[in-house]
Amino acid sequence: MIQDKKSISILIAALGGEGGGTLTDWIAEAARLSGMRVQCTSIPGVAQRTGATTYYIELADKDSTQALALTPMPGMVDLVIASELIEAARVLQSGYITPNRTTLITSEHRVFATSEKSHIGDGRYDVSRAADAVRALAKKSIIFDMDQAVSATKSAISSIMFGALAGSGFLPINRSVFEKVIETSGFAVKVNLSGFSYAYDLVGGAKQESSHSHSALTLSLTSSERDVEALIKQAQQMFSANAHLFIEEGIRRLTVYQNISYAKLYLERLKFLLSTPSDNSTELNNELLPETARYLALRMSFDDLIKVAYLKTRRTRFERVYKEASVQPGSVVIITEYFKPGLEEFCGFLPPSIAKPIINWAKKREILEKFNFGLHLKTSSISGFSLLWLVSKLKIIRRFGYRYAAEQESIEGWLNLIDLSRKISYNFALEVALSARIIKGYSGTYRESLGDFDKLMNHIVKPAIEINADASSAIRDGVNRCLEKNHAKEEIMSGNLQPISFFDKNLLKKN
Repeated sequence: MIQDKKSISILIAALGGEGGGTLTDWIAEAARLSGMRVQCTSIPGVAQRTGATTYYIELADKDSTQALALTPMPGMVDLVIASELIEAARVLQSGYITPNRTTLITSEHRVFATSEKSHIGDGRYDVSRAADAVRALAKKSIIFDMDQAVSATKSAISSIMFGALAGSGFLPINRSVFEKVIETSGFAVKVNLSGFSYAYDLVGGAKQESSHSHSALTLSLTSSERDVEALIKQAQQMFSANAHLFIEEGIRRLTVYQNISYAKLYLERLKFLLSTPSDNSTELNNELLPETARYLALRMSFDDLIKVAYLKTRRTRFERVYKEASVQPGSVVIITEYFKPGLEEFCGFLPPSIAKPIINWAKKREILEKFNFGLHLKTSSISGFSLLWLVSKLKIIRRFGYRYAAEQESIEGWLNLIDLSRKISYNFALEVALSARIIKGYSGTYRESLGDFDKLMNHIVKPAIEINADASSAIRDGVNRCLEKNHAKEEIMSGNLQPISFFDKNLLKKN
């Protein structure tokens, strides 16, 4: 059964609430039903997300006398299953994935680590480097988007990993045995079998191809989805490959956020980067296009009450809450949302001609913040959920409101400054594009960060463009100071910031 009577070692790296323990139990039961000896252990630890647990399994023939280990040894693991790309990279860093022995089954999607989300700037790990590393250093790699598979089948990611394992043919166990294990578990059998079959067919159909390639099952598309795919294909033909990832994500995000017309506006706004200034002939092969595409998508999908309501009423959001809270079937769950909307949030949906005088009146009297009030809403109740769901469906009125008009005006101004600054130097234009990363948060936090951004544009970028000067260093330093809240918050947020405090005018070098 198992060649040379040797054991098979399996290491599972799953995040908290993703069913790593369930997957371990399923694999162990499938092995027992197939006549194998099994040894399972879980190793609790604080990984990059403060909660990941590593599960270790060793399998051997029933008549084998070999002792089975309790913990994995670097360089001695036959199979690694990871539910997320950086989790796979973490296992690789620990030495458990080796090119002479280890088969890797992992997802290519990301779940951001605490260190990434708490970074003052862009603290995300380099996904392409992580993917290249795990592919290069594994004997065989099976990599696909497990998060997309979960969305397509409405199943748990544990069933996706179980199906991928079965479809890989790594273990000498028949498919019927794997399916029997799910059936006898008695937990969400129908959806788990659906997820299992999806991944089994996906991996089984792709395993004869290069281990560096991965595919997805063809699903029937709605007319809206066909429009999105057609727009993505159009964008891929228009723009250079280094920006495809951000542009595709931007199109999908903005279609959900508003509609397909809004996504088309996104592409129209990027077209100015298709023309290259004569003194920057290599510009389209660098970072300016992808970074502009990234931050433009983020700015166009600004947070408002409609977006917040949509995010809080999604099915996947409730599923995530249940997983994180380890909710058992039949349990009663009460979810209470906390909101603190203010005058600006409500005025944001009024026509600009009505909203602007009200907001200016409140600002002039310094009472804008006094209209904020706390609101508790139970989305686990029919009334609470229905109220938020109805708010999430108000996208049609968004583009007629004051907030939408103000955001579009700010975005157009920012893009125009990028265009003007790239005629001075590429580095200057890139820094102007990257300056949008300081715009973050919601409500008061957002207003403060947007105020910082406007000061940078008015005090550095516009004066530099007027005298045809390269202010790359000045804008970069200004952005860093905005991000370093520990020592810059008092100066930047005071509203008394003078242009000279952001940069030395001698830095402006005339061309």
